[in-house]
Amino acid sequence: MADQSIPEARRPEKALNDGVWESASPGDGASPKEGVSRRRLLGTAGATGLVLGAAGGTVGYAARPAEATPLASLGAGQVMFHGKHQPGILQLLQARGHVVAFDLTAGAGRKEAAALLRRWSETARRLMAGEAAKQDDTDVARDAGPSSLTITFGFGYSFFARTSLEKQRPVSLDPLPDFSSDQLDKARSNGDLWVQIGANDALVAFHALRAIQKDAGQAAKVRWQMNGFNRSPGATAHPMTARNLMGQMDGTRNPKPTDADFDQRIFVPESGSKDPAWMANGSYAVVRRIRMLLDDWEQLSVKEQEDVIGRRKSDGAPLSGGAETTEMDLEKTDKAGNLVVPINAHARITRPDQNGGAAMLRRPFSYHDGIDADGVPDAGLLFICWQADPLRGFVTVQRKLDRGDALSKFIRHEASGLFAVPGGAAEGEYVGQRLLEG
Repeated sequence: MADQSIPEARRPEKALNDGVWESASPGDGASPKEGVSRRRLLGTAGATGLVLGAAGGTVGYAARPAEATPLASLGAGQVMFHGKHQPGILQLLQARGHVVAFDLTAGAGRKEAAALLRRWSETARRLMAGEAAKQDDTDVARDAGPSSLTITFGFGYSFFARTSLEKQRPVSLDPLPDFSSDQLDKARSNGDLWVQIGANDALVAFHALRAIQKDAGQAAKVRWQMNGFNRSPGATAHPMTARNLMGQMDGTRNPKPTDADFDQRIFVPESGSKDPAWMANGSYAVVRRIRMLLDDWEQLSVKEQEDVIGRRKSDGAPLSGGAETTEMDLEKTDKAGNLVVPINAHARITRPDQNGGAAMLRRPFSYHDGIDADGVPDAGLLFICWQADPLRGFVTVQRKLDRGDALSKFIRHEASGLFAVPGGAAEGEYVGQRLLEG
């Protein structure tokens, strides 16, 4: 859990960071085809210091008090809906997230599912561009910019029987095996459809959640919903790997898009794959609600916690020495001849070179749902990982962890899901169209 989160920011040409585009004015990378939306106009006003309505204009709601902070890049960041891959996979960790599963209602089938995905895709496109929902917008996000909003859609195993598309169900979507650390709540696991929402503003994320729920209409009902968070961008003095609720840096060895085999590990290829054609450029998301037994964990000394993980808590460096990104020396011993990185340390067990090269792109959220009936924190990790093949990715690593990970006694897997996430929708398409209309 401590060694595979989201990669550090990439800076491709014209990109703000990792697929997030500056949208404060036309011509700077934002799509101009629909002009400047109400919310993007507000963003421009805030970013440039222009106060609409302050000089007697009619757009009074855009005026801001003199002491207010202008809309910064945090709110102006925009992710494109259309593309080769769906949004919400390659972007940086977002400050707020919702993951929600739906089941199709009785009588709803392929036709209703297609109409639903069409509605959802249009809503996602609009909201990610900083526009209002097409119908009955709640105005929750009225004053905000897009805030790097992403909305991602996937299909669960049961979806294909419900829509008479069993022949199109990927083999890779076969149910996950049981693991010794599982104490799964079936009511909070799996589902016909899955939606991931992320943003750098909590109200923008909630606005998207409500819009998606309302769009479901009579076609689908919520099966379960989970809410999470990460550190807000800009909260640290410099970009750094995120920490989880155990206080550990979480994600040092995540695969990076610059790796030569990144696409091969994370995305389904366009040809030569065992997967059906509609999954080209898609990925598989494993979603696990992992409870952290924080009261037990916090009884350990820092040295004991570091031995469990295999890394220094202060800076994420391996116990064998160096900095966070220094290659871990698995053979190094201390003066007494003991391994410096314990044999059951989490970071040792999860290394790709200890698992036949198995790797997954982790993009998690922390969660805290209060105190349970026993008086202990109901808190932990909404674990979300992406891979081209879950059997070679998540399953391989989790089986290894099952056999002796030191961290296992401090966590409990309480919910689980596996979802096929098709590639991104092209202009004029909706997500899943090649499956539902193929």
